[in-house]
Amino acid sequence: MSCCQYANDSIPDNSQAVGTNPSVDSPISADGTPELGRRYEIPARQGRAVRVAKGQTIRIVNTHGTQVCDLWAFNAGDISEHLSMEHMRAWIDRINPLAGDMLVSNRRRPILNFVRDTSPGVHDSLIAPCDIHRYRNLGIVEYHDSCADNLRLSLKAIGLVSKEVPDSLNLWMNIPFNEKGEIQWLPTVSSPGDVVEFVAEMDCIVVMSACPQDVVAINSKQPQPLHFEVTA
Repeated sequence: MSCCQYANDSIPDNSQAVGTNPSVDSPISADGTPELGRRYEIPARQGRAVRVAKGQTIRIVNTHGTQVCDLWAFNAGDISEHLSMEHMRAWIDRINPLAGDMLVSNRRRPILNFVRDTSPGVHDSLIAPCDIHRYRNLGIVEYHDSCADNLRLSLKAIGLVSKEVPDSLNLWMNIPFNEKGEIQWLPTVSSPGDVVEFVAEMDCIVVMSACPQDVVAINSKQPQPLHFEVTA
């Protein structure tokens, strides 16, 4: 956990991080442009932002098999347009996407094409990114790294700000539900080295968070690093 504390009256507006971690000081490059074919690490509990040009592929690796990756994509020319879970579900007529599905923005335009998945295909589009409020509800008093802050810090690292924290596509997150709509928070069913790949349908800023959740079981209570690369 980070060392900083927060007070009840110190929560900033939704564009600003509540605390900090190395995500803000560790961009892959000054503006997020990757070296094509280079393998980058997202350390446990941190986030990274990367520019993915239209037609390029981003490959994300669940290196240890047990880690959830919160994923966002923003229109590089207008960050107010972003990958949207509620619009995606209406587009694909399913709760969660499968390889072969087109993922759309909040303007109902294709933004990422989900082209490959070597895992069993268990992902989540229902649960909001973890944040200060989630950890307070779980009884954490001191500051706790969160996916919401990882998004904010990763964007800040490349000179960008999003006014809001959109819902994320939670890769490998295992949230089954029953006929009553009751959900469970379970470990991933993926294996070490499982890969997902997305082709950018527009010039994008893709942000990934190696989810820091260690209270419930989604990361087996032991967050691990992820890896990614961008190819032509």
